[in-house]
Amino acid sequence: MAAGTDWLDGYLARKLNQVTDLGKFLDPLVDKLLVLAPLLALVELDRLPAWGVFLILARELTIAGWRVNPNLSGAISGANIWGKLKTTSQIFAISLLIIPIASWNAVGTIAFWVSVVLTIVSGLIYLWPQQNPAEPAGQ
Repeated sequence: MAAGTDWLDGYLARKLNQVTDLGKFLDPLVDKLLVLAPLLALVELDRLPAWGVFLILARELTIAGWRVNPNLSGAISGANIWGKLKTTSQIFAISLLIIPIASWNAVGTIAFWVSVVLTIVSGLIYLWPQQNPAEPAGQ
C-alpha cells in the first residue's frame, strides 16, 4: 500500500507539473526506507541472507551519496528507467516474501535475487560516465 501511494504521489507531481528539486531528492530516500526496512526485517526472520541485502544497501548508499554531491553528479536528477525498474522489482520481491503462503517462498526468493541483479546493474548505469551530447567526443 505504501508503494502505491508513493507511485501515486510521483504520478500526480508529473501530471500536475509539480516536480521540484526537493521532491527529486526526497522521493528516492523514501523509496530506500520503503525497501530497506522490510528487507532488514526479512533478514532478522532468516528469510533472506544478510549479504544479499547488504548488496542492495551498499548500492543505495553509494547512489545517495553520489546524488547529493553536485561535484560528482551535477544537477539533481530524477530516477531513470533502471532505477524505477530496480525499485519495482524490490517491492515485488518483498511483497512475495511477506505473503504467508509457504509455496510462494521460492518465487519470492527468486524475485529477490532478480532485484539484487537489477539493483547492481542500475547502480553501475547511474555511475557510468555519460557523454554529454553537447560536447564532442574526447573532451
